[in-house]
Amino acid sequence: MIEIVFRYDPDNPPNLDDPADAAEARLLLEEGNRAFAELFDNGDPAKPSKPRVLPFDPSDWGVSGIEGRPPAQEPFAAVLGCADARVPIEIVFEQGCNDLFVVRVAGNVMGSECLGSLSYASHHFAKTIKLTVVLGHLHCGAVTAAVDAYLDPAHYLALAPDYPLRTIVDRIIPAVRAAALALESTRGAGVTATPGYREALIEASVIVNAAWNAFSLQQEIAGRGHQMAVVFGVYDLVSRYVRLPLHTEAARDRGLHPAPATNDEFWELALRTARGEFVGHLLANT
Repeated sequence: MIEIVFRYDPDNPPNLDDPADAAEARLLLEEGNRAFAELFDNGDPAKPSKPRVLPFDPSDWGVSGIEGRPPAQEPFAAVLGCADARVPIEIVFEQGCNDLFVVRVAGNVMGSECLGSLSYASHHFAKTIKLTVVLGHLHCGAVTAAVDAYLDPAHYLALAPDYPLRTIVDRIIPAVRAAALALESTRGAGVTATPGYREALIEASVIVNAAWNAFSLQQEIAGRGHQMAVVFGVYDLVSRYVRLPLHTEAARDRGLHPAPATNDEFWELALRTARGEFVGHLLANT
C-alpha cells in the first residue's frame, strides 16, 4: 500500500522556506522527483509501506489568509510541460499548491500563448521564480505525430485541414529534423533502414525537442530583458524519473540539465543523444 499524506500541524508549523536561487530550486525539484519515483521501489506495492508525509502551508490554499482575500501567488519555478495526462507535473516533482507556475500544451511547444504566459510569470513573479523548466516526456504522442509526418508526407497532408493540430506538429518538426540529421551524422546514412529507426527517432526527437524549446525560451526571456535560469528534462513514464535519456539505465541520467546556450551546444546535445546508449538500444531491439 502506498500512502501520501498532506499534513499541517498548527503547533509545529513547517519551515517551508522558498529556494534562495536557481541551484536550490533545481535541487528541490530533483529531490521531489526522486522521492516520487521511488514510491514503488520498496518491493511489492500491495504491502504496507511508510506513509510519505508532505508538509504544507494552509495559506497557500487560501485557508488562513486575510478575510476575503486570496493567497498571493508565489511560485518558485515555472514549468512548460506537455498536456499528456500521464505527466502530472506537480506530482512528478512532488510539489504542492502555489509552488509551480505550470503551462501545459501538447508536445511542450513554445507557441505565442505559452511564451506569453511564461513571459508574464517571469515579469510578475520575478521576486519568487528562480527557475524555468521545459519538461518533455518519452512516448510523446505529439512528437510521434511529427515524426510520422516527417517520415511520410501523407501523414502531414492528412493534418492540412486541421490548422491548430498542424501548428503543433510544425513547431516540433525542426527538432525531428535535427534528431534525424544527428542520427545520420553519428550512425551513417544507412540508419534510416534500421527496423528500429522510427522508434529511435521518436525518442531522440523528444529529447531534442525539450532542449530546443529550453534553448529558444532562454533566448526569448533574455531578449525581453529578463534574467532567468532555464533547464530541461525528459520524464520517463516507466522509471518515473526526470532525466536526460542517454543511457538505458535511468539512474545514470537523472535530473534537470541546463538549456543549451548556443547553436553549437544545441547541436552537440543532438549528437550526444543520437550516439547514446539509449537510442542505440532502440535501434537494435525494436
